Amino acid sequence: MISQTIADLYDRCIQYYGPHEALTYHDRTYTYAEIGSNALSLACGLQAALGIRKGTKVAFLMPNCPEYVFCEYAIAKTGAIRVPLAVLLGNSDHIYMMNHAECTALIYHQKMAERVETMLPELETVTQFICVSDDSRLVPEGHHHLQTLIAKHDSDPEAVDIDPEDLVGIYFTGGTTGRPKGVMLSHRAWVYTVLIEMLEFGFGWEEVFAYLTPLTHAGGCLLLPVLLRKGRAVIFDHFDPSLFLQTVEAEGITSTFMVPTMLYGLLDSPDLNKYSLRSLRNIIYGAAPIAPERLKQAINHFGPILTQLFGQTEAPMCFSAMSHSDHIVDDPEREREIFSSAGRPTFHARIRILDDQGSPVKPGEPGEIVVKCANVMQGYLKNPEATAETLQDGWLYTGDIARQDEEGFLYIVDRKKDMVVSGGFNIFPREIEDVLFDHPAVRHAAVIGVPDEKWGEAVKAIVVLYEGKSATEKELIDFVKQRKGSSLVAPKSVEFWDEIPLTNLGKLDKKAMREKFWAGKGRRV
Repeated sequence: MISQTIADLYDRCIQYYGPHEALTYHDRTYTYAEIGSNALSLACGLQAALGIRKGTKVAFLMPNCPEYVFCEYAIAKTGAIRVPLAVLLGNSDHIYMMNHAECTALIYHQKMAERVETMLPELETVTQFICVSDDSRLVPEGHHHLQTLIAKHDSDPEAVDIDPEDLVGIYFTGGTTGRPKGVMLSHRAWVYTVLIEMLEFGFGWEEVFAYLTPLTHAGGCLLLPVLLRKGRAVIFDHFDPSLFLQTVEAEGITSTFMVPTMLYGLLDSPDLNKYSLRSLRNIIYGAAPIAPERLKQAINHFGPILTQLFGQTEAPMCFSAMSHSDHIVDDPEREREIFSSAGRPTFHARIRILDDQGSPVKPGEPGEIVVKCANVMQGYLKNPEATAETLQDGWLYTGDIARQDEEGFLYIVDRKKDMVVSGGFNIFPREIEDVLFDHPAVRHAAVIGVPDEKWGEAVKAIVVLYEGKSATEKELIDFVKQRKGSSLVAPKSVEFWDEIPLTNLGKLDKKAMREKFWAGKGRRV
């Protein structure tokens, strides 16, 4: 069993790589030693001035910035528990998360000051506020200034005895299907996550990694694998395809992580061929399904440098993956199959595919993915019922429906709770979405179930077309019928939207899409 903590991993980086460049943000670069000095002084300040102790819940509300890294290290060093909040979520979600977790402190960026002021009357347990700001005069009265805390304290925090099974963080699920659940992750789970990523994602020494996604979520999972290999983290506070391409050339970016919608934006950018990308050797993608045709397009343009991950917050960052070599398939038919897969189980993960009765399905048949792995959560915060349903005899019931082929590749059919039941038949939206992406006019597509008097639920496709291209509703319905060989799974209707709503993590926001059609109904299925 692992004996190290997250603080131990950061300590190792600072001890061995002190003078080397570790972090770049806009025009400022920090060495490993500077990260250590800032983080350890902050840890001292949190202990001495705010009384932060082991087990204290501290919420983070900030966009990507260097201070996020200082805070993550400092909180781990004190034994406190971080509660990251995605800045793109609304105030009501943030209030619920902080109250539910019983956070006593909130570290926020000055850009979020107005939102924090609005939330204040409804925060039940937060008594300490720490503001990240380049100008201390902008810090609200009664709130602490993070940079001043760092400047006023030595980098010698009080030693804390931290067990690997102690919590390092509470990460809330996206909340697209109801109230977010607080996933409790231990130091043990997080350290194993780092080790798994280093083994499965192709990290090399001295990577120059571009962080395009929120550090509060997937981006932050990938910090330590880079730092432990003496790499440099280039942090972006937003994703802009042109800026990313420019930075690849200017900074010699070697690796990055993108959700599929970002990759689509990059492929569609008019500046795609404007800059040299010869340094780029690894594009990690995941967190949402990718259209096989767009994946093929990415490989044709960038070469076989893509790595896929698949997992969930309950077992970050992945329990299956697809390497560069897995993306190289000679047979076109098999290639399309592989490109629609979620890879094979990672080395630490034991996978079962079970039916609704908990029995293994026949080979190739769809069932729920159940996984036993080294980095599984401890459970859901204050939710023993959901914990008992999700964790059974050491196995994590993921709620993902998949089939597995003879080579071990997993094919995610859909989320168990996202399945459309029409006339008693189970229909999996992912299968239809993949077909729609094959149509040359379709830029983006999502499939949901909508109310239907005859069928209970009917399949509806929501489609975004490429600029300058056209398609009719009948044309797309017939296209799916021809490809699937059945009218049962074809959409009953198609709507054309200017854009498809996404969650703050870049996933299809099917809750928002369904609301238009299910509003006022007593149920959603």
